[in-house]
Amino acid sequence: MSTPMNDILFKPIRYDSAEYREMLSFRNAYMRVPIGLCLFDEDLSREVFDHHIGVYRQNKLIGCCIITPETDTRARMRQVVIAPDERGKGIGHQMMLYAEEEARSLAFSQLVLDSRMTAVHFYQMLGYQAVGEPFMEVGLPHYRMEKQIRT
Repeated sequence: MSTPMNDILFKPIRYDSAEYREMLSFRNAYMRVPIGLCLFDEDLSREVFDHHIGVYRQNKLIGCCIITPETDTRARMRQVVIAPDERGKGIGHQMMLYAEEEARSLAFSQLVLDSRMTAVHFYQMLGYQAVGEPFMEVGLPHYRMEKQIRT
């Protein structure tokens, strides 16, 4: 099913804003609660250094991701999630393209991420390559993936 992207807004979210707190609840509901964990049990204090991105439709948060600097040239993409009722509409793909452009504007040349096994194909379609062997994270199998976004 295709979705018109003209009613979708991608935007940076300021740390510790009302939108950031909404994003925390969103991430908890769709990423942690389904696997029996709670995001609020984690130390989130380092997120002050991250670049947070929200995806909105009619002022409703429907997706988000985080860019975490690792080195001067490499950043980690984390907490990539789209609301279940919005999946399969191309929104995640567009959010990743927006996040990659944001990472380039911050002078990063490489993005890395830890993909749940169920999302590996999604990231491969965006040009990410699996590196190494699968590993366990938050009780689920993952692959490390990476992509050069600037040469």
